[in-house]
Amino acid sequence: ATDEAAIAAELAADPSATGREGAARCRAALPTAEAKAAAWHAMFGDDTLSNYLFTATAQGFWQPGQDELLVPYVDRFYPDATALAARRGPAIAEAAGRHAFPAYAIDPESLATGTRALKDPALTPALHRKLVDQLDDLRRALAVRTTEH
Repeated sequence: ATDEAAIAAELAADPSATGREGAARCRAALPTAEAKAAAWHAMFGDDTLSNYLFTATAQGFWQPGQDELLVPYVDRFYPDATALAARRGPAIAEAAGRHAFPAYAIDPESLATGTRALKDPALTPALHRKLVDQLDDLRRALAVRTTEH
């Protein structure tokens, strides 16, 4: 329901930390391949986002109804989050595990990918702990969706 011009105008009107977080969240939520690629790179590729801007970007990234745009990022999450956690430490690992986790991808393949990722020896303890919790929630959501009523 918005575009880059509207986001930029709102950011100009409110250049505070809260305004920057809102702009990051909105930019990551835009339903374009370019917006998703830019948000992913900002989160996992360039290491300049503050923890607050990382969280805001991650919160905007996974949006309902954008499955076609988001599917390629589900498998990328685990190796990219593992590398990010190793580079930037436990606080960003926790933020990645909590906010950048592909929680919308409630399917057996996503669960299997995540379960395999838990065996990666490069996984930091902070990210491992968060992924265990997220995958448990994913397992429960999958069970609810597949249970016959």
